[in-house]
Amino acid sequence: MRGIDHHQEAFLIHLNFYLHLSPKSVLRRKEKKMSKASSSATEEEKEQPIIKVYGWAARDSSGILSPFHFSRRINGDNDITIKIIYCGICHTDLALLKDESGITNYPIVPGHEIVGEVTKVGSSVKKFKIGDKAGVGCMVGSCGSCNNCKQDLENYCPKMIWTYIGYNHQDGLKTFGGYSDKFVVDEHFAVLVPNNLQLDGAAPLLCAGITVYSPMMHFGLNNPDQHLGVVGLGGLGHVAVKFAKALGMKVTVISSSPNKHKEALERLGADHFLVTSHEDQKQLLQAAMGTMDGILDTVSAPHPLLPLVNLLKTDGKLILLGAPSQPPELPHILLMIGRKIVGGSAIGGMKETQEMMNFAAKHQITADVEVIPMDYVNTAMERLAKGDVKYRFVIDVANTLNPDLLS
Repeated sequence: MRGIDHHQEAFLIHLNFYLHLSPKSVLRRKEKKMSKASSSATEEEKEQPIIKVYGWAARDSSGILSPFHFSRRINGDNDITIKIIYCGICHTDLALLKDESGITNYPIVPGHEIVGEVTKVGSSVKKFKIGDKAGVGCMVGSCGSCNNCKQDLENYCPKMIWTYIGYNHQDGLKTFGGYSDKFVVDEHFAVLVPNNLQLDGAAPLLCAGITVYSPMMHFGLNNPDQHLGVVGLGGLGHVAVKFAKALGMKVTVISSSPNKHKEALERLGADHFLVTSHEDQKQLLQAAMGTMDGILDTVSAPHPLLPLVNLLKTDGKLILLGAPSQPPELPHILLMIGRKIVGGSAIGGMKETQEMMNFAAKHQITADVEVIPMDYVNTAMERLAKGDVKYRFVIDVANTLNPDLLS
């Protein structure tokens, strides 16, 4: 297996948690499923009613995307069909396209930041009507009966189904993502997108937005009298700053890049900015020690936690949202002395995701995006690998996915 960078590691750790498997076991399971699927694909399509879909897919670990025909199940009683308008590009898409973690089953149609218009509803659907705007995030299914599911924590269900590269429990068919024209999903795993939200900027909220919103709510980092630190000003970090300011919190952005100072303070509205990589910032860091109620650490690159723990008040909480390739050292003595907590979080359940979307609409919060045509997606992936985006690419699917390009 090739080396795994921190973005792939984050996804692999998350995936293996649900599957209770090692990376090699995941790969063996994938190969077994692919072999079985390959021998029976024709029979499955004959036996199961399907709809034809077109999109862009990668066929191998080059990660190059190109036009692709595939099928989805027809709209069932509990399903809605969505005409996809926009789909965001997450770094996980790039990681899985390249298969550097050894778990991708090709062909792969990425995309788990999906927004569009409902074009069909099943007979038992209650939440949506035709014409509504709907969104689909990182998951499209779960067991529905475990303790996590009963507590609206489907994201922690051991049988959670990923929006792509997953397998449906009922029919065993592989899931394909949102770089495509239409999507069929159980209404439970879609959220209603309020009409006052700009759709292109709403798409990344289904991943980046819920990833920062969920820990803010769960760990009680959501009060106007609190001071929140945000480590990293990227796709997650910039949304975290927006949410925190909407809640009336005092916000300090903590970064290794001094050139993000103006962006953080003047455009995003943060109150303070700390640089961790410069000697001349030591006095500012020392002055900030013991001032923060909580810190959201959105960085996946390896970095020390000690300076962050020092910034926390007594009973402060450091919440890790990235997964560095090497486990960080925990300064346990300082945790004990200050009764401080280091925790983690991964996306959120469907109820909370709807709450997040409603909160974003109430405060007119969207992600900062660069909208691109579908045929620019391979260039976008190259730029994403270099960190050349502010802060999320979003594909204009409705206007630029051209079926005439498909063979």
